[in-house]
Amino acid sequence: MKKWIALACVAASLSGLSTLSLAAAESGSAAEARAMLDKTIAAMKADKAAALSQIAKGENGFKDRDLYPFCGGADGKFTAHPTLTGQSMKDLKTKDGDPIGSKLYAQAKEGAVAEVGYLWPKPGSSEPAKKVSLVTKIGDQVCAVGYYQ
Repeated sequence: MKKWIALACVAASLSGLSTLSLAAAESGSAAEARAMLDKTIAAMKADKAAALSQIAKGENGFKDRDLYPFCGGADGKFTAHPTLTGQSMKDLKTKDGDPIGSKLYAQAKEGAVAEVGYLWPKPGSSEPAKKVSLVTKIGDQVCAVGYYQ
């Protein structure tokens, strides 16, 4: 009987681990976000107009689970975002009023990548979760890719 209980405990533990692994696989990692930002930088330098179009549509690998790049122009408006293109990026705030848009613009520097942390709902949720956006400046564009912690 003790043997069966022990086996049941091991099975339950393994089941819990696989559930955790699946949940983690649904979200992109910091390394994957950095790789997508690097891809964004290269695409923007090669053909800015094509890159912005692909980013806005999530094409050519610019959408992976909850990872996607977004960019804003010198006027402070999103030039590429899955749902916010044309709206103000610079004025973007979290539910609690944290001015993340202006923080992204302030941290963006050509040739460097900075991290901006904030609370933002995961796709399909309304509850804020910890998110970090890796941000840089590419010419006249501020571009970032965010991942959830």
